[in-house]
Amino acid sequence: MFAVIKTGGKQYRVAANDLLKIEKLEAKVGDIVEIGNVLAHGEGENVTFGAPFVDGALVTAEVVEQGKNRTVIAFKKRRRQNSRRKIGHRQLLTTVRIAEILLGGAKPSKKAAAKAEAKAPEAKAEVAAEAKAEAAPKEPKAKKEPKAEAAPKEEAKAETVAAPLFKAPKGEPDDLTVIKGIGPVAAKDLAEQGIVTFAQLAKLTDKDVAKIDEHMPFSADQIKDWREQAKELAKK
Repeated sequence: MFAVIKTGGKQYRVAANDLLKIEKLEAKVGDIVEIGNVLAHGEGENVTFGAPFVDGALVTAEVVEQGKNRTVIAFKKRRRQNSRRKIGHRQLLTTVRIAEILLGGAKPSKKAAAKAEAKAPEAKAEVAAEAKAEAAPKEPKAKKEPKAEAAPKEEAKAETVAAPLFKAPKGEPDDLTVIKGIGPVAAKDLAEQGIVTFAQLAKLTDKDVAKIDEHMPFSADQIKDWREQAKELAKK
């Protein structure tokens, strides 16, 4: 049996155990997701079409992986205007394995339902724990001191995570918006990661470019283009 489903604005022909990459779904690896937009289903030459969707039809799938698609470059250029614009985009994708194709209002199997039900007791336990904590009397100040000591550790962890990729050099920063393709927002993002001068941008290695491509919303081609422009500006 096969089905034609619609998700993320696209249509896919699927069957049981098929691996499929679709636009990102808000779910964790191992979760069972339900796709109710079934456009058609059939087996062999017998095909049933919906108007637009088939009533009572449902497709369940298990989330296998959360990832990204390859970088797509959009390049625009105006003739005789000395204007160029290059933008990179990486689509977030979710890899799923089709579990079941259900018809006539049928419910998912026990295996799929078990995963959904397993989360319910955990959620109830968390809610009960929070309610119990709120209802409990406040502890004396002497017992709250260990919590105050834990706060600096959490702040230290946050600072470690938010550390810039590069160390900004001393002195006045350059106006990076002079480089074609770097606007005020991009210049601010680069400054937050420690890139503030033409010379610094011109000396980026291919390894540095790969690091920026991984952690910032800029493609490797964009960064290399900016690096070439920065080399010319650094000579002035």
